[in-house]
Amino acid sequence: MATEPRPILHEKEPLSRYASFLVVTLIAVAAILIVLSVSGLVSWPGGDEAPRKRVSSEPSRRPLRLFDPDSVWNRPLPSSAPLDPSSEPAVARLNREVERELQEGIGPWIDASRCSAPLHVVSAGQAAVHVRLTDSGESWRAGLARAFRRVPMPPGAEPSDCSDAQLTVWQPETDKLWEFFHLRKEKKGWQADWGGAMRNVSLSGGFYDSHSWAGLSTSDWGATATSLPVAAGIMRIVELREGTIDHALAMNVPTARAGEFSWPAQRTDGIGSASDLAEGARLRLDPDLDLASLDLPPLTRAMAEAAQKFGIVVRDQTGPGNGISFFGEPSKTQSRPYARAGGFYGGMTPTELLSSFPWTHLELLKMNLCRSGPCRR
Repeated sequence: MATEPRPILHEKEPLSRYASFLVVTLIAVAAILIVLSVSGLVSWPGGDEAPRKRVSSEPSRRPLRLFDPDSVWNRPLPSSAPLDPSSEPAVARLNREVERELQEGIGPWIDASRCSAPLHVVSAGQAAVHVRLTDSGESWRAGLARAFRRVPMPPGAEPSDCSDAQLTVWQPETDKLWEFFHLRKEKKGWQADWGGAMRNVSLSGGFYDSHSWAGLSTSDWGATATSLPVAAGIMRIVELREGTIDHALAMNVPTARAGEFSWPAQRTDGIGSASDLAEGARLRLDPDLDLASLDLPPLTRAMAEAAQKFGIVVRDQTGPGNGISFFGEPSKTQSRPYARAGGFYGGMTPTELLSSFPWTHLELLKMNLCRSGPCRR
């Protein structure tokens, strides 16, 4: 259908005052609409199909919480969560172990200094360094060696002061995490014997699998023997200051079941009997237990609340003859924020705090046992 041609205005032909006012008004309205559209306050037709991303000059405020809200560490347990058929004997065996440790004075324990892996939260501007991986020429190590080529290692970083020499670097702005096993600084720079790397940490289920990093074809990554990140389940200083632990707790046991492990673990170094807890096993306090009636010390109460709401995950083993251990985030001032009068421990020892933990009210959730990875829910 033909349209009527528009009249042509010649440059030398003066515009009427009305036409000039109309043109100026239309230009002003168009400018206002453009500003509002860019600000995200007004959308054009078709905006639902192709929404304009609002740009903010403010820095990202990503919550400093590791892993997906629906991950094994962060998702609250339903009160109806099924129990494992072996729950009663398994909890009874665990309680006998607690009694042994209390009698011998070796635990249970909260490691917040020597063997608790430091967690360094770094900004996007932190300079990257190459962490050399031992025997990086072996084909099954090549993927991790590539992931370690650019690590935003902060100045003054020091691994845990025990045989595992573990350390975690987390960069929330890029949503990446690196962790190391047997980390040390040599003349040529940083070197590690093993570890792991994770992209899209905020979407992770809380364990290493084939989606953790491009090129990863195995679930054997990680500084623990279960492929559960070493920073998972640690009680962070900011949480302890607030008196609320908003995630599941990591727990190591002296010996774990040999040959089998349970999701979310992806492997095991267990050397115990078939009656021992499997690595990856999940415990929780009876949801009907009235914690307010127990008159627990503040830190013990916070741990009990976390165990009742989110559970406890068996992350690793400490070795025969050693004790049960939970983990607190280590401080640059070592144990002083914990042990001093008025600190997190309230002047008590970890063993004294955990002696009042309601161990007998624990329940073992239904396990999904595996003999090899990947182990699925």
